[in-house]
Amino acid sequence: MARTRSIGWAVLPIVVVAAILAILPSIWFGDSPYTTSLAVQALVFAAYGVGFNLIFGSTNQLFLCVGALAGIGGYGAVILTDETSLPMGAGIVVGTAFAALVGGLLSWISVRRSLGIIFTGIVTLVFSLAFANLLLGQREYTGSETGLVVTAAADRLADDHVGGYYLFAALLVVFLLVFRALQLSHVGWAFRALRDDEVAAELAGVDVARYRIYAATLGSAMIGLTGALLAYSAGFISPATYSFDRVDVRVLVLVAFGGLGTLLGPVIGAGVFAILDEQLTTSLELREVLYGVFVLVIFLGFRRGVVATVVSLYDRLMAGRRRKPILESPGD
Repeated sequence: MARTRSIGWAVLPIVVVAAILAILPSIWFGDSPYTTSLAVQALVFAAYGVGFNLIFGSTNQLFLCVGALAGIGGYGAVILTDETSLPMGAGIVVGTAFAALVGGLLSWISVRRSLGIIFTGIVTLVFSLAFANLLLGQREYTGSETGLVVTAAADRLADDHVGGYYLFAALLVVFLLVFRALQLSHVGWAFRALRDDEVAAELAGVDVARYRIYAATLGSAMIGLTGALLAYSAGFISPATYSFDRVDVRVLVLVAFGGLGTLLGPVIGAGVFAILDEQLTTSLELREVLYGVFVLVIFLGFRRGVVATVVSLYDRLMAGRRRKPILESPGD
């Protein structure tokens, strides 16, 4: 009974998020294609963020190739279905599997070479740049700068339709459930031990290499699946869709803002920065500058995330107020 109650409380935040996402179209954007596409974009980046959070927030592997992994899923699915007679679902599965395989391989290389956070980031960044050049070079398959038109998906699942919104809302809720299930399992315990102190975790019997590869493989699969679904929902993909500056920088900022390793950090960060992006649509240069400032401020002053830091500060203030009457003498 106690365990059931504990699981219920653990899942409650996800239920609240699901309920808010379910009613959001009726109370906010309704039938507006423009606002719907903005909401879908926020959901896509929240889904990217959950996968990145699983990799970096849980096991300290700085993967600066989120866009490349999403591109592997997207381009892999689209090219496969274009070149063969396989259905869209099969293409999505294969694209997701490719992304998971590449992510697991990058993690394996990092573990085998005992790379730290910075060097893992450098290796994955080089891979991201190499993938971008590959997309530009293979014009026959990728369309290079002109991109690819994707026509396999149903119109009702387009990113400017409510059907597309609910598709990515459901995907995000599933990702959150998976993330929470991992947190409540022995895998989550291993992740927390690894994140807090890798040496102590290894001494406690945690197979550091295996759990790092697990996290990278599963997180990359989430990112690849999101990228594949985005390709069919958007109806058009190009190298810019999955570029480093468009995807990785934003994902890093929103996850760091919401809180690394937290359940709802990517959701909160994606919501905040979706609103910020909407306000700065007329000034792309200013938006890039602000993102750079956010990265510096967050990592220098709010390493636990802005939200987590504010909540912790509030808790300390409330605790101080509760102790104050006890410390005061009766004559004061």
